[in-house]
Amino acid sequence: MTGMPSSLSFPGESTEYRAARNRLLDQEVELRRSMEAVAAARRALPPGGIVPEDYVFRGIDADGVETDVRLSELFAPGKDSLLIYNFMFPRHAGDLRPGPTVGETARLPLSEGPCPSCTALLDQLDGAMEHVTEHVNFVVAAKAPLSRVLTFARERGWHRLPIVSSAANTYARDYNGETDGMQQPMLNVFHRDGDLIRHFWGSELLYAPAEPGQDPRHLGTIEPVWTIFDLTPEGRGTDWDEQLSYERRSGTE
Repeated sequence: MTGMPSSLSFPGESTEYRAARNRLLDQEVELRRSMEAVAAARRALPPGGIVPEDYVFRGIDADGVETDVRLSELFAPGKDSLLIYNFMFPRHAGDLRPGPTVGETARLPLSEGPCPSCTALLDQLDGAMEHVTEHVNFVVAAKAPLSRVLTFARERGWHRLPIVSSAANTYARDYNGETDGMQQPMLNVFHRDGDLIRHFWGSELLYAPAEPGQDPRHLGTIEPVWTIFDLTPEGRGTDWDEQLSYERRSGTE
């Protein structure tokens, strides 16, 4: 492999390990190439569909007052790409993982509360927002009333995620974030093209058949938790899932 160190090794490794690791490195190089090829193909997509209406969300203004916010107003000056993550709040009806144990959100019926998996993703993205929003616009949209979502965000310690409610519009349904009345964790990207707003890309892998024993991984490349697990001998495991909180038991962790 061009440019590869000829004597890269680690203390105590066997010849068998080094041979297998070099074969794996070839695969990692190909994966890197494939990821860039997919990103390039995504960037080369022809113009997407024009957004049919300037959806009205509920958000907060600079003074923290609840107000109507149009889709077009979610674009900051000089930033023509907008990512909207559909936060499953309320969660899917079949999701029986425990809800919050403290705070106002804990008083909600389980079916009306937030999705633990969405929450885990947003926990991770909250810290990234200071960097992300230097380049693009990012908004979290939830079907729950704005006050509920903001309350949970405060209880969760989110400080940077822009949040709106789509309770009064059809955005989630129109852009595949809602099926049969159930919320789905869809990420959509929009692009401002002069006076028009077009849909650019959506995480449609969510709806593609998953490989046996895997989840859809439609946002797998942006979620550190799972990609960190992929670096370990244990991998992702088969009996672990995100929770709103984790009970640490002595001797097990």
